[in-house]
Amino acid sequence: MVEQLKLITKRRSLILSSIFDDDFYIPQLRSSSHQFPNPREASEEGLLAFGGDLNPNRILKAYRTGIFPWFNSDDPIMWWSPNPRMILYPQEFKISKSFRRVLRNRGYEVKFDHNFEEVISNCGDIPRPNQEGTWLTKEMKEAYIELHHMGFAHSVETYYNGELIGGLYGIAMGKIFFGESMFSYMSDASKVALCALSNICVEKCYHFIDCQVETPHMLRWGAKLVQRNTFLDQLEVGLEESTDFGSWRDWAWQYNK
Repeated sequence: MVEQLKLITKRRSLILSSIFDDDFYIPQLRSSSHQFPNPREASEEGLLAFGGDLNPNRILKAYRTGIFPWFNSDDPIMWWSPNPRMILYPQEFKISKSFRRVLRNRGYEVKFDHNFEEVISNCGDIPRPNQEGTWLTKEMKEAYIELHHMGFAHSVETYYNGELIGGLYGIAMGKIFFGESMFSYMSDASKVALCALSNICVEKCYHFIDCQVETPHMLRWGAKLVQRNTFLDQLEVGLEESTDFGSWRDWAWQYNK
């Protein structure tokens, strides 16, 4: 199993200086327990454990602990908490002059939780950075759809002439939004969805949007890398506040600046 994990981790272009030291242990999770190792004691790469299942309650426990699942369809389930962590403070989302023109004149419309299943299906067709093949397996989709029905998972959708052309989805707990994935079939469509989410998060006093791992476009849009302990400290504070539980279907956003 160690050799398999080494090969899998190499495919993600991560540094391997610590997790394969002789004294580093990657536990296999039991299906009967939703306990995770302490992420503060994880390697820099962040691989904490493998195995278990995608029970929605296990996934919620993972997010609350600063951990997320990330694996290819032919891999074991793997659980991560990398250092550093990429987050977006919603008030720091960057809007350039050219993007302001897009928001004013392109005719995009944003909705929340109107078509979660189509959003997650489209996200599954977009590869993640440093990842081969699809990561949104049938089991992953089913788990997040169930979390949507439970009132934790939400979609932000961009429409043009009534057609869904971009969006994102993630988990909301406390005053933290854990972003999972986004897609775009027209220029700036996913960025419009993220702009809407950022604005709503400012209005509702969210602490940050978790972006998990570094990507160039998120850096351009205002996200930043923070040390894992900083992330975990801020996560604990944000989770102490009340959750916007249930459907966000009635939420509305329109760019008016």
